[in-house]
Amino acid sequence: MNSLLRLLGDGRFHSGEELGRALGVSRSAVWKYLQGLEDECGIELFKVPGKGYRLAEPLSLLNYEDNAAVLAPLGWQLYLRESTDSTNAEALRLLQSGVAAPFVVLAEGQTHGRGRRGRVWTSPPAQNIYYTLVLKVSNGLQGLSGLSLVVGLAVLRALHRAGIESAGLKWPNDVYAGGRKIAGILLELNGDPADVCHVIIGIGVNVNMAPSTQGIGQAWTSVREQTGMLASRDDLVRFVSEALSHYLERHAREGFSSLRDEWEAHNIWRGRRCTLSTGTQQVKGLMKGLDEQGALRLWIEGQGERCFSGGELSLRLDDDS
Repeated sequence: MNSLLRLLGDGRFHSGEELGRALGVSRSAVWKYLQGLEDECGIELFKVPGKGYRLAEPLSLLNYEDNAAVLAPLGWQLYLRESTDSTNAEALRLLQSGVAAPFVVLAEGQTHGRGRRGRVWTSPPAQNIYYTLVLKVSNGLQGLSGLSLVVGLAVLRALHRAGIESAGLKWPNDVYAGGRKIAGILLELNGDPADVCHVIIGIGVNVNMAPSTQGIGQAWTSVREQTGMLASRDDLVRFVSEALSHYLERHAREGFSSLRDEWEAHNIWRGRRCTLSTGTQQVKGLMKGLDEQGALRLWIEGQGERCFSGGELSLRLDDDS
């Protein structure tokens, strides 16, 4: 499928004969592949008699060699998949099969992308970044404290580098631009967090996703919408990887407290009224910021300031804020 997409990726018309010759298959086989792109992948095609086939929108496909060359100096091995259920799930399978961390899993598309709290992460092929980094953590809970916030800071810096200066951070795991979500983070642990374990860091970035994409239950935006240009997904992978390496190394040396002020400088909801969902209750209050460990500081009327942390917490903005 990727070979066909690469041939069509220039946005020009290609005849079935030309595509079959390049792929070494018959014209009928080309037609079946094209049907698969439309039916299974949701990729829109223009079909014009006498001219052939053309993608409705040009695509930015991932290049294995280029991305492997970016990751090699960081000491990270690359596994690139045409499609997988989710990059986090594939990373866990690789880890359980004996692949040594650190390594990165990238995918052109996901069939069952996942967000926090069991939410679906819409993952059309060849449009966004589906990225998972697996690290070994040997200093226990200290090495995990504030880690998701640091990853968010790295993704933010990558988006700034891509030209989206308006991007900001929403506690605990989201990056927003123009008031809408542009990236999300899902951390999962494998092993004993009090001893030696692996952390699976999943990152999703909306890059070139079409405005007509269905199935997203919240306001969202993309790199392409924010910049007005088709973005290189390879460039975004490089920006994210280099920023991750920098911030993870600093977190390992100095802890989250050294990065707290930088995170707070991009905290888009500080000083606004929010509702915190804890799974068993909802708490309303004024967001005051973060403490030294990255916990949410919430001022609650009648109670004063309280701190909240944990993997199943979710924060939303009140309508009257």
